[in-house]
Amino acid sequence: MRWLALLALWALPAFAQPLPADRLPNPAAEARAQTIGREIRCMVCQGQSIEDSDADLARDLRRIIREKLVAGQDEGQIREFLHARYGDFILLRPPFSAATALLWATPVLALGFGILMLVLLRRRAAPPVPALSAEEEAALAKLKDTP
Repeated sequence: MRWLALLALWALPAFAQPLPADRLPNPAAEARAQTIGREIRCMVCQGQSIEDSDADLARDLRRIIREKLVAGQDEGQIREFLHARYGDFILLRPPFSAATALLWATPVLALGFGILMLVLLRRRAAPPVPALSAEEEAALAKLKDTP
């Protein structure tokens, strides 16, 4: 029974689509609304776009996007409205700025740190073999000459 309940909970995101009453009658306008919604982060779920979320706030934001499209605003104006109201966090792809520079640079820094660690570990793992002294070379030559 628990497995069935867990499976039902796992399938919930599939039902997060806008209600038919919330959809725009024009398919092109609805596609534009969904495109915008896929770029906006759900403030409740935080890891999902508002198109993938079933939270009440996501539903309200989807409705606002559709209302603004019907009012004649373009995609850029709608994104700017949401950005001004909620800040950089609402955008799934935040713009590059001084405040987000570390966020954008983190993958490059992590890769550089990983490469640096590999280089340091390789140097430490195989110390150079010291050259043989004159006495050791003489002993080696005797061993080679011995049948």
